[in-house]
Amino acid sequence: MNLSARLRPGIEQPSGSRIIILGVAESDAHVVANKLIEYELSVSGFDVINLGACTPVDEFVSAFQSHPYADAIVIGSLNGHAYEDLKSIKDAKNNLLIACPIIVGGNLGITRDQAAKTKEQLLSLGVDYVLDDAAALPLLLHRLPRRNAFTSMST
Repeated sequence: MNLSARLRPGIEQPSGSRIIILGVAESDAHVVANKLIEYELSVSGFDVINLGACTPVDEFVSAFQSHPYADAIVIGSLNGHAYEDLKSIKDAKNNLLIACPIIVGGNLGITRDQAAKTKEQLLSLGVDYVLDDAAALPLLLHRLPRRNAFTSMST
């Protein structure tokens, strides 16, 4: 589902599905992987709020504020600029504007060393998981504890 169909004034009430907020980092316009991940997560039973490409951190914050029961925020980056694009994630987490796990994946560097350095930088910002294989994402999401207390009590 797209953002305009999901975000409404006020806070969304929990649904029976696990909610994932998905988007592509601010300076990145690559959407093919984003749409494929949205599809994979949807058929895996997740309710996906897809913010699309070129998403600044404040839009992820707004989406989480509207969906405080979201189980995770998943951010893709294929242009190698994830760290620069996500620097303000640290403030958002420190100020409790985002209180769910943040997962970043994609092409984080041209070389293996550059990708490893970017991974460490992202983790230092408060990113909870950094993936280099999109196929690992559904399994990781299923392993995360549910944040929606109403749903977890009924399943």
